[in-house]
Amino acid sequence: MPTYTAPTRDAKFIVNELLDLASYGNRPGFEAATPDLIDTLIDEAGKFASEVLQPLNQVGDREGCTRHPDGSVTTPTGFKAAFDQYVAAGWSTLSQPAELGGQDVPHVLGFVLEEFVSSANHSFGMYPGLTNGAVSALLAFGSDELKNRYLPNMIANRWLGTMNLTEPQCGTDLGLIRTKAEPQGDGTYAITGTKIFISAGEHDLSENIIHLVLAKTPGAPDSSKGISLFVVPKFLVNDDGTLGARNAVQCGSIEHKMGIHGNATCVMNYDGATGWLVGEEMKGLAAMFVMMNAARLGVGIQGLAQAEAAYQNAVAYARERRQGRALTGPRDPEAKADAIIVHPDVRRMLMDAKAYTEGMRALYLWAALQVDIAHNSDDADERTAADDLLGLLTPVIKGYGTDKGFAVAVDMQQVFGGHGYIAEWGMEQFVRDARITQIYEGTNGIQAMDLCGRKLASKGGAAIQAFFRMIDDEVAGTEGDLAPMAEALGKAVGEQKAATMWFMQNAMANPENLGAGAHHYLHIMGVVSLGLMWLRMAKLATARLAAGPDDAAFYQAKVTTARYFFERYVPDAGALRQKIEAGSDAVMALDEDAFLTAA
Repeated sequence: MPTYTAPTRDAKFIVNELLDLASYGNRPGFEAATPDLIDTLIDEAGKFASEVLQPLNQVGDREGCTRHPDGSVTTPTGFKAAFDQYVAAGWSTLSQPAELGGQDVPHVLGFVLEEFVSSANHSFGMYPGLTNGAVSALLAFGSDELKNRYLPNMIANRWLGTMNLTEPQCGTDLGLIRTKAEPQGDGTYAITGTKIFISAGEHDLSENIIHLVLAKTPGAPDSSKGISLFVVPKFLVNDDGTLGARNAVQCGSIEHKMGIHGNATCVMNYDGATGWLVGEEMKGLAAMFVMMNAARLGVGIQGLAQAEAAYQNAVAYARERRQGRALTGPRDPEAKADAIIVHPDVRRMLMDAKAYTEGMRALYLWAALQVDIAHNSDDADERTAADDLLGLLTPVIKGYGTDKGFAVAVDMQQVFGGHGYIAEWGMEQFVRDARITQIYEGTNGIQAMDLCGRKLASKGGAAIQAFFRMIDDEVAGTEGDLAPMAEALGKAVGEQKAATMWFMQNAMANPENLGAGAHHYLHIMGVVSLGLMWLRMAKLATARLAAGPDDAAFYQAKVTTARYFFERYVPDAGALRQKIEAGSDAVMALDEDAFLTAA
């Protein structure tokens, strides 16, 4: 039976020491970030995730969700009671605006909760998690009437939300959608069409479900420029806020899928359902990207979350499982074999996992700080800089974060050997659940193209140049024992700069050069971004060690893991640059028929 203990000590280290969140307390939007609240919230979030949600993780995987003949859906045993506890504790309102019933706690702390919930029970976390993206879109583009009608109940999680984008014939290319929105003359639209892969599309957790649906109005261009966004509630909402008649939207089926069985992934059928326009007609893409960007950061956290849960179980197993002897001689002569944690190859996998999980945790929480600054700073230039940096980092956190998160989950399964392949140990579920993170909310290939095709060139390259300056400044400000780490990071960012220049010189004439190298560039930037976090953590841990702390082992482990990261992860940047500079010739050279297997 797998276990999970929320990594509260590491989260506190990042939030309290690395980010020093309490020091922002005198700035707008950070007033609630007192040291006592920070520690209490992290502890309580960890307790809820570990004690309430984690025991339901395998239950949800085994049972899945059940669709009934009337189109209603029942979630797995225990999910409804756990969700009621989640709502009663106020977790849903954490980082939402106070004027709509939220607690105005910084997003940094909301992201900590999101990680803990996702590690404990990925499927459960998707129900309230998707609502956050819908809330963000309505906050940004909804009319006052829509906000007042829907947001208080969505923020309180009395009503949950969804994102209805994908259709059978279109995923990434949303210009191909066929769902229609016919104006009814009273300000409403009749929505007709079919959406697929709709996470949490139907369930029994909340009294209403608010669907945000992409559709095309009559005469709209047959492209992405013709897309509009609509609010389509499961139950219509009366003027006094009470629920009215059932809308003409129904779950047609639940997808049979590889993982996340505890979340209802639905085919949704709209048969003239009543909807309301969000924002301007044919401006739905802008609202969609607000939802997508929020969701992409959340998915990056999910990739880390599955890796963390798998890592914890692999460490426990490696300390107990006895096979063979250490290469340097028996570590435990009284036993017939040593624990497998003595073997270098097992250690390699565990160290890879530790370096990734702790580095990615620092990166996503630092990104969360940029969210808070972009939303709340009273300095316009600071808001812009934070928003630009966040835009640059979002595809990296989603793409690199989930590629590595899945790889770590697979390695942690490998630590178990044959037992990792057996369901009762739980490792194969971590692998299956982690796999979706590389696919949904934009496949990782799309993340790479977003980074290289849009974000690098945005505003004349201002964001990437600011990123390079930040790395250079961090490297230049490092001395003493940590200088070799800084030198390694300097070389890695040099590889990234060279790859960026190569794109500038070679992608314009042949765009396929960009497409062929985008994945590798995403990974270079992932290595460099985590390198920045590890250099900062190593500096901080070294300073703490000099003061003789009680928990010196924690800080020493940080320094050692940083050294491992710079020795084992950072050299990949050079090889990735070589792959980029190989161009697209060999990638695109074969005739399509050459991919067919000869008879």
